[in-house]
Amino acid sequence: MKGIILAGGLGSRLSPLTRITNKHLLPVYNQPMIYYPIQTLINAGIDDIMIVTGGNSAGDFLKLLGNGKHFGLKHLNYTYQEGEGGIADALSLVEHFADESPICVVLGDNLIEKNIRAAADDYRAQGKGAKILLKKVPDPQRFGVPELDGDKVLRIVEKPAEPSSDYAVIGVYFYDHTVFDVIKTLKPSDRGELEITDVNNHYINRGEMTWGELDGWWTDAGTFESLLLASNLVAKTGANNTDG
Repeated sequence: MKGIILAGGLGSRLSPLTRITNKHLLPVYNQPMIYYPIQTLINAGIDDIMIVTGGNSAGDFLKLLGNGKHFGLKHLNYTYQEGEGGIADALSLVEHFADESPICVVLGDNLIEKNIRAAADDYRAQGKGAKILLKKVPDPQRFGVPELDGDKVLRIVEKPAEPSSDYAVIGVYFYDHTVFDVIKTLKPSDRGELEITDVNNHYINRGEMTWGELDGWWTDAGTFESLLLASNLVAKTGANNTDG
């Protein structure tokens, strides 16, 4: 399995901080934000990693990370997303890197307390289709929200005004190689972006989606409030622990 970290976008919600650097290079407590998704993948047993970046500070990722020596990696891969075409658009750039292998996609501003090793192992055993991770949150209307029927996901609704559950789809996704064929069928949303929720709903409609509930805390860090929350959670409990 190969790992993909999506770290493009302009991070406009964090302006003026992001006027001079990429959002994913901002500090979360004592480390740059990008360190956390890298460690998430490594803890899941994934060491072949591609970082998709963009904006005016893409070169700073190379300055900071190099070939990943700090993480014990021998090599890191990079590619560049022009503009803000959405998560699925960014994912389309890594088809050559995936090379028909299964992939684990992590959004670059997502932090977790423990790890996704069990979910990764479950997906390896699953062998095809897709898998998402869910977490109960107090404000599901900010996220993609699943409609569930027991162990089955019926559909995912993006940022619903009246959420059908208090679960959010977190920014960790597992896909087989057909994900790139799915992306090619998508049309831009009202935001002008190719939406990852549409990708997930394709798999749901094909009956090839499973889900698991994340253990420990999770947060994104894309707003001032969530960036502060992420820093406080890391300071209090740590992140990417290997014992969960």
